[in-house]
Amino acid sequence: MPSFLLLEAICIVLFAGVPPSLLLQEVHVSKETIGKISVASKMMWCSAAVDVLFLMDGSHSVGKGSFERSKHFAITVCDALDIKPRKVRVGAIQFSSAPRLEFPLDAFSTQQEVKAEIKRMVFKGGRTETSLALKYLLRKGFPGGRNASVPQVLIIVTDGRSQGHVALPAKQLKQRGVTVFTVGIRFPRWEELHSLASEPRERHVLMAEQVEDAANGLFSTLSGSAICTTTSPDCKVQPHPCERKTLETVRELAGLAPCWRGSRSTDAVLAALCPFSSWKRVFFTHPTTCYRTSCPGPCDSQPCQNGGTCVPEGPDRYRCLCPPAFGGEANCAPNLSLECRVDVLFLLASSADATPEGFQWAKAFVKRFVRAALTGDSRARVGVARYGAELTVAVPVGEYQDVPDLVRSLDSLPFDGGATLTGRALRQAAERGFGSAPGTGLDRPRRAVVLMTEARSQDEVAGPAGFARARELLLLGMGSEDVRAELEVITGGPERVLTYTGPRDLFDQIPKLQGKLCSRPRPGCQAQSLDLVFMLDASVSVGPENFAQMQSFVRSCALRFDVNPDVTQIGLVVYGGLVQTAFGLDTHLSRAAVLRALSQAPYLGGVGSAGTALLHIYDKVMTVQGGARPGVPKAVVVVTGGSGVEDAAVPAQKLRENGVSVLVVGVGPVLREALRRLAGPRDALIHVATYADLSHHQDALIEWMCREAKQPVNLCKPSPCMNEGACVLHSGSYRCECQGGWEGPHCENRECGISSHIGAGRVVSVLLFPGTVAKGGSRALTEGVSLRSFIRQTFSGCPLHPRCHAG
Repeated sequence: MPSFLLLEAICIVLFAGVPPSLLLQEVHVSKETIGKISVASKMMWCSAAVDVLFLMDGSHSVGKGSFERSKHFAITVCDALDIKPRKVRVGAIQFSSAPRLEFPLDAFSTQQEVKAEIKRMVFKGGRTETSLALKYLLRKGFPGGRNASVPQVLIIVTDGRSQGHVALPAKQLKQRGVTVFTVGIRFPRWEELHSLASEPRERHVLMAEQVEDAANGLFSTLSGSAICTTTSPDCKVQPHPCERKTLETVRELAGLAPCWRGSRSTDAVLAALCPFSSWKRVFFTHPTTCYRTSCPGPCDSQPCQNGGTCVPEGPDRYRCLCPPAFGGEANCAPNLSLECRVDVLFLLASSADATPEGFQWAKAFVKRFVRAALTGDSRARVGVARYGAELTVAVPVGEYQDVPDLVRSLDSLPFDGGATLTGRALRQAAERGFGSAPGTGLDRPRRAVVLMTEARSQDEVAGPAGFARARELLLLGMGSEDVRAELEVITGGPERVLTYTGPRDLFDQIPKLQGKLCSRPRPGCQAQSLDLVFMLDASVSVGPENFAQMQSFVRSCALRFDVNPDVTQIGLVVYGGLVQTAFGLDTHLSRAAVLRALSQAPYLGGVGSAGTALLHIYDKVMTVQGGARPGVPKAVVVVTGGSGVEDAAVPAQKLRENGVSVLVVGVGPVLREALRRLAGPRDALIHVATYADLSHHQDALIEWMCREAKQPVNLCKPSPCMNEGACVLHSGSYRCECQGGWEGPHCENRECGISSHIGAGRVVSVLLFPGTVAKGGSRALTEGVSLRSFIRQTFSGCPLHPRCHAG
């Protein structure tokens, strides 16, 4: 009988390699949150009386490479421990076939010594006898430790593949008050790690392969159990969905194969089909919850204004990608330089009721304000004082070298606590807050006190406030809605009070404060960002004389606005027998230039169509290409005699749906129903009896425009994306998804298409004369067309390309 009889044919197939980048534990959060978790891991610090013992698996199933990663994890944890004899003590035991004490808890008294000793640990090899190591601790306790007089933390770093029973000794250790963390290494068996760890187990089971994440999870749990405090108050421990993987070897039936079997009754050999099995290493997933600490990122407060995109560059630094109109300013903010001559004393509440958090907000506001307002040509001077029970002048008015020096002084300004004696602080600020101010009367600059508080005063404020105002001090108040009434008493009226609900809302008050400091009270919204287009009826039904009165009315309105590319932009469209853009939003950069251009607007005559003119504004004027700015409120003011408005209701609604407010000023015996349809559901209509009466309705128009300028803005309406790019809102900002080879923040760039034969490094020079045609091209620079618009049209797609220059 042959000796090769087989009872079963078995084929064993092993997957020898696993991708090294495979994550065995993955926290399902955004990339931004992962960055915040990583930042928080570097900020953690545990300084308390606690004994920490590392129990590190040095068996063959772990291997030398994974053992080195275990050491790296232990060293990372030590980086966040205040290792001193009276604070944190650290010891280490390596186990395999038997436990071996590497160093006891009382061996080293500094972080450097402990980390150096961990680095010197040598891999043992052998069986995974986790139970023997646990029983060693049950017999001898924490070597060199302080017993139960301080909290005891055991950190077991293992693959969870013990060759003995571990549940009972682990339970006995935990019953003695030991907090047990299990940290997986290599391809851990999660079930065993869970049986070893303290409750709640999802907070005490970690993965050493992701070192920063594991350290974060460890200290997040320690801070929650009051063993030690690890982060600043702004950081929070939050649950996140996560997934753990286990690599296991499983057997499965692969099929049947011919084999030979012996027979009991005869000596014959029988042929048969035998099962054919394979062994595979497969990953099993275990959904769970991971608790991690994350700290506020530099972009959480959304510091980039006017549609800018915030890009974090570290735990406390960021940069803003700004729209073109705001690219030159910090945080994409409008230029808010204080051009008036004013001395400003910021008076910050530093009492217990004001809270440290509110005090930090106030300091951050002042820092942003001075950076924006104190530019090289500013004639303003600033000082800072804090108060609780007493007034302390931290920075006397004007006594600083430069803005960075002033900001450094603010950084070192401490929070006091104590009583909130606002009345006393106001009187002291009036008496000595401005030092020996130069000159008197007309020679002295305007003096202002900006009171920032979220706490009601514990003393009387009306008398001291009257005393301060009697000394010609302008009092302005900033605070929460809870203290509005008291601030109105202090400042003398609601128009001198600014309220806010949070940090972002507070920082948005900077333009308003600038306006209140420099402008004498009058109607208007000087510092409010707005893209404003006037649409004037220049048809035959109006006539040239009445059109001139329209021009005069619009000029008076324009005087109320601070016209520059960072605050208010004004454009003008006239319509009659045709529609004409007299000047675009970005054509004139100052109020004087706008006033001159308004005077030169042409009277067209002919039969007008308001609907056609509104569609022209929709397609050509209220666009990024036409000079409109993303994230800035937009409004159109239609001034008409009423003829030709029958077709305007639908185009006006189209503008409103695109984020543009529309107001109608109807003059004379107009078609009221047609105008009401044009004015829309909010009935944004002003009716004027005659053209001579337009000036009497100026304040109502200005009030409407300023109110519209404060409405919430959809950053994608109108779309800031050029060349058919799609605008997508994202985290308080937007991004443009470009098509057809276009690129750039607003899909404004592509390979220069002026001439296919222009080589790299060449400079295109175009000599232009008004009213002529450029050589080799078909565009003419004519009267009334700005050079900027001509260049934008001629070199479409090329302004930012390194090979394209206009000179």
